[in-house]
Amino acid sequence: MRKTFMGVQLRRLREERGLTQVALARTLGLSASYLNQIEQNQRPLTVPVLLKISAALGVDVQRFSDDEEARLIAGLNDVLADQPPDGAGQAPVSLAEIRELAASMPAVARTLIGLHGRYQQALERLDALAAPWDGERAGQDGAAPPPMAYEEVRDYFFAHHNHMAELDAAAEHCAAQWGMEPRRAESVLLQRLEQQHGVRVVTPGPDLPVLEGGTLRLFDAASSVLYLSDRLEGGQRNFHMATQLAFLEMEPVLRRLAQDARLSSREARQLARIGLANYFAGALLMPYAAFLQAAEEEGYDIERLGQRFGVGFEAVCHRLSMLQRPQARGIPFIFIRVDRAGNISKRQSATHFHFSRIGGTCPLWNVYEAFAQPGRIATQLARMPDGRTYLWVARTVQHGGGAWGAPGKLHAVALGCDIEHAPRWVYSKGLNLADPAAAVPIGMGCKVCERASCPQRAFPPVGRALEVDERRSTLAPYPVLQRALSNQ
Repeated sequence: MRKTFMGVQLRRLREERGLTQVALARTLGLSASYLNQIEQNQRPLTVPVLLKISAALGVDVQRFSDDEEARLIAGLNDVLADQPPDGAGQAPVSLAEIRELAASMPAVARTLIGLHGRYQQALERLDALAAPWDGERAGQDGAAPPPMAYEEVRDYFFAHHNHMAELDAAAEHCAAQWGMEPRRAESVLLQRLEQQHGVRVVTPGPDLPVLEGGTLRLFDAASSVLYLSDRLEGGQRNFHMATQLAFLEMEPVLRRLAQDARLSSREARQLARIGLANYFAGALLMPYAAFLQAAEEEGYDIERLGQRFGVGFEAVCHRLSMLQRPQARGIPFIFIRVDRAGNISKRQSATHFHFSRIGGTCPLWNVYEAFAQPGRIATQLARMPDGRTYLWVARTVQHGGGAWGAPGKLHAVALGCDIEHAPRWVYSKGLNLADPAAAVPIGMGCKVCERASCPQRAFPPVGRALEVDERRSTLAPYPVLQRALSNQ
């Protein structure tokens, strides 16, 4: 960790705990003058001091990490890019000013991002009122639709860095207590459901058409029967049984975690419960310590880990993005799942990577290239506009419809990490990690991307003046005035 000046964050933490400088200095074994210099950004917050703070106050070091600062910078960039141009000719906020705000006043930055989110929700509600869905449903009570519940749940997991420590620990304890092993996971899950909860697992046949409309799992509480579709593979069956065990055995924990203040509606809390139950299921099938050890041994080889734990490609990718236990962290991965149209159906980040809410994702990202070579793993070094470079791995995953003519599902799953962690990842073999030119320049999405000369751009950058010249045609479809870019 580099030396970092974070005096404002330290002063805020001290005030939250009701401590004077003298009291905190005594607790940390420092002189009051030295602590004062740290708070005034005259001295950096070094690793030894940070460890003392963590031990004495029980603070997660992630609070002072570069990753958190990068998240705030990306979020503020979205907020400010979404603002209309100033008629008085005021210059846009520079990237240097955004970085200073994120580094010196993170609470203010988080507040601005939160206010902007509520502002966006208000605009969506106004749009819904101005253009009702149809004549029958319009104007009946004048009520605006609530915020999108699934977006709230995504933000909930994103705020936790996709790591739910309590559920992870509980799943690991259960796996050890029940004797869970990859080769006998199904028998252990079946036994636990029947002996502890009196639940039978049934796979309906043609003479018992219980599961209709593509249903994969259905729990009948009245008869204590868990129906599982015959379309499920072994690892998928185990996952659904583990999910049902989460609802049966972790109900108080799921309910408490889903009462988070960030979830404003009953629908959002219900979706969060499902997401938390799925999290427990993945952690039960791939217990933290055993899975992390295997990941390190295999160089985080996704297919090898799938073979060792009896699960699919997507399940391994999802689990790898969760390994953020403070005392035993894995590589901090970013996980994403998209369809051919670019719709993001899953996205989780254990690191600083930010998913833009404005516009789509970048078409130069190899997650879309995966559709051109189904079933094969595609790798890519990609550089973001802020200079950070990532190693990305992408592959398609497919689920059939179960019958001729029935529509199935085809997605591309991508897993990425910062280039500083790439040497630990088996997919970096043969890549020139030291050559900046080897990385493909990509962005968060066209509307917030700063790459003015990108020929693949689909939309002009929000808040930037275009260079409109009828005498000249350029490869880049939306050339930007250079004076607008000079303030970045």
